[in-house]
Amino acid sequence: MKSILLAGAMTLAIVGNVQAATFSGYECTMDCSGHKAGYEWAKTKDILSETECEAIVRRAPNRTSFYEGCLAYVEDPFRGADEDDDGNDIE
Repeated sequence: MKSILLAGAMTLAIVGNVQAATFSGYECTMDCSGHKAGYEWAKTKDILSETECEAIVRRAPNRTSFYEGCLAYVEDPFRGADEDDDGNDIE
């Protein structure tokens, strides 16, 4: 019984330390590909303000990560979109 409790506690400790990836401080739900797409879109469209990004949410409320990627571009247009905040490649 002790070994089962110990194994459960170790599993919780390991799982508890896993953090979601982030893109410019915005939490990614999966692989940050939506953030990357929004960032690249904003770069292509030469988006300069948060107001322009907000149009995304009005037209497509379920595109939160795309919107956040757009905001990331407005906040830091030199960041790039190929990596998350930990330096992991985004496909």
